Amino acid sequence: MTYTQDYHSPLGKITLASDGRALTGLWFDGQKYYGSTLAAEYTAQDLPIFVQTAKWLDIYFNGLAPDFTPPLQMQTDSVFRRTVWQILQRIPFGKTTTYGQIAAEIAQQKGLASMSAQAVGNAVAHNPISIIIPCHRVIGAKGDLTGYAGGLEKKRQLLALEGACL
Repeated sequence: MTYTQDYHSPLGKITLASDGRALTGLWFDGQKYYGSTLAAEYTAQDLPIFVQTAKWLDIYFNGLAPDFTPPLQMQTDSVFRRTVWQILQRIPFGKTTTYGQIAAEIAQQKGLASMSAQAVGNAVAHNPISIIIPCHRVIGAKGDLTGYAGGLEKKRQLLALEGACL
């Protein structure tokens, strides 16, 4: 069973999804790949995971780095996507990295000469738990804001909220 709840952020409505134990999705309404992990049927319900996630989001939208992470369940059969999403979780609040830097890290881990930054971009774009798995902190090689499923304006606002230097 999949459960949902709405969260009203300063940047617009966010839908939270859970399997009852962990957070499985967090999307700005209308974003690309919205609801990608939602089951065909889902129920709106209050759950402890949603209370915990709302607390995390309240802290975040007040411009602070939360000192905890709600339980997350990254739903994917792709080892590559899971690897990219794990790297995203290590990007510090207020900092950025590039698709190429993530690709280089994965290539080094796998003992490869190189890895496609485009492949990394595709995995980043399909991140189902926006903000908490901070895909908005990934920028282009020249420091440009590229590709955010929630829209570039929201990406800009999230980075500004964190005080990230662009």
